[in-house]
Amino acid sequence: MSALLRIEHLEVRYGDLIGVADVSLEVPAGSVVALLGSNGSGKTTTLNAIAGIVPVSAGTVAFDGENIAGQPAYAIVRKGLALSPEGWRLFTQQSVENNLLLGATPLSDRKRIPQLLERVYAVFPRLAERRNQRAGTMSGGERQMLAVGRALMSEPKLLLLDEPSLGLAPAIVDSMYDAFAALHKDGQTILLAEQSVDLALEAADYAYVLQVGRSVLQGPATEMAHNPDVQKIYLGIE
Repeated sequence: MSALLRIEHLEVRYGDLIGVADVSLEVPAGSVVALLGSNGSGKTTTLNAIAGIVPVSAGTVAFDGENIAGQPAYAIVRKGLALSPEGWRLFTQQSVENNLLLGATPLSDRKRIPQLLERVYAVFPRLAERRNQRAGTMSGGERQMLAVGRALMSEPKLLLLDEPSLGLAPAIVDSMYDAFAALHKDGQTILLAEQSVDLALEAADYAYVLQVGRSVLQGPATEMAHNPDVQKIYLGIE
């Protein structure tokens, strides 16, 4: 499979502070790739840099053959890359459906919106049940579903998921990951940032491990699940 996303030696700086020092990875079209690492390893910064939310200090971010590093977020999402961020960032006073419709803003073909809405409601039936409810009154799991659904409304070639299991009850997490599996089966390419190794490796085809802003380990998910070095990195064992 060809690489839909290829990152080479990504560096992100916040003044003198280094958020990401040296990250390289590839996401083949049609695959699920996991980005693993403990808290503070640089996963969120990497996704935000890909999506154009934080500036890239050095390196390349090639999406669909074009270096998008330095382009604004609104231009990147129009190229077919959407982020479901950690913490949701919803319009809490707006209804579920209005939040979803806002996710469709980058679409050039507005006639596709009803079809995309039905797709999201098929993946997350709970959102269909609550389409007229204010987003701010929903549970954490429902807000996570809405954040992912909003990203899907732009019909992305690549879906970035930042810590989708964080703070959610196990039953909700299982439901979320069932939805991701269905999206993958339908051909959706996904880059998934997760602290939960077991969850991510079960869902992914391939995985990268970050440590202190650097990509330090990579391999097929089935192999990484049995790689003792993954556990050493998470536990900080030298």
